[in-house]
Amino acid sequence: MGVSTPERERMVGELQAAMQRGTMFTVLLHHATASKAGLNVTDAQCVNALQLDGPQTPGRLAQLMGITTGGAITAVIDRLERAGYVKRTRDPDDRRRVIVELVEENVAEFARYFEPIARAFHANLDAYSDEQVATLLDWFRRTGAAMPGIIEEIRNLP
Repeated sequence: MGVSTPERERMVGELQAAMQRGTMFTVLLHHATASKAGLNVTDAQCVNALQLDGPQTPGRLAQLMGITTGGAITAVIDRLERAGYVKRTRDPDDRRRVIVELVEENVAEFARYFEPIARAFHANLDAYSDEQVATLLDWFRRTGAAMPGIIEEIRNLP
């Protein structure tokens, strides 16, 4: 696997350009959906993180978003709480700790802005075999697992 040939190099170059274009459109998609929901992108990505990983502490959300644990994350949570997307609860094991969790019924309204991309996603996958879907799944799992370290590396660049 991975033997360099002119054809492979051409395909890798095309794949890199396609991924760069896909990333650009993903960023634009998230700006559009956040705007429709009356949010900024960071706030919307906090909702996304809570949907993917469940309730979080403010510190964990701040770390994930790359913002400060003081006023910045508090402002995000305040905005999301005012918009009805999240609520603060006390950790049952440590009453001093705050946990941020979704208000599911309100997040469902936000999720409807993603219906067009979900339809396109499923329509595109219909063209692939189970083996090809397994390869795509492997690719995205590996890439996703590498991303926190890559993001941290970029944040630490001079």
